[in-house]
Amino acid sequence: MANYHFKTTWKLNAPLDRVWYEIKHAHQWPQWWKGVEKAEEVQEYIGDFTFRSVLPYSLSFRSNVVAIEDMKRIEGRASGELTGIGIWHFTTEGSYTVVHYYWTVKTTKWWMNFLSPIARPAFEWNHNIIMRWGGEGLAQRLGCELVA
Repeated sequence: MANYHFKTTWKLNAPLDRVWYEIKHAHQWPQWWKGVEKAEEVQEYIGDFTFRSVLPYSLSFRSNVVAIEDMKRIEGRASGELTGIGIWHFTTEGSYTVVHYYWTVKTTKWWMNFLSPIARPAFEWNHNIIMRWGGEGLAQRLGCELVA
């Protein structure tokens, strides 16, 4: 399996409680996050997701929330076509909310693992696109500016 480590930062001119609400309620992501094809709540703190970016493939996985610190941190464990850990971390800087997302995953699709030695830069680029779409969509939903 190919290992990937990503860090995404969104800095939004919006109150923490509003940003927290939108991230925490992942089943609503398709309403504002381009590329989220599916975000279904299976039961509390468990969801099934499918993401698709620019490259012609989708990735589906289940996320189980394993830790929450209200208004500070959400940690989930993914299983499926991606396995690993995702951590949302929330802070404030004055009137800005800063969201860091840490995503440490392995791919389980055989063709992605086979192509990883040469296609890794494209896979990483694809990930960065979808995360940019998320930040832009969240800013639009909240009617605020995405600074970073």
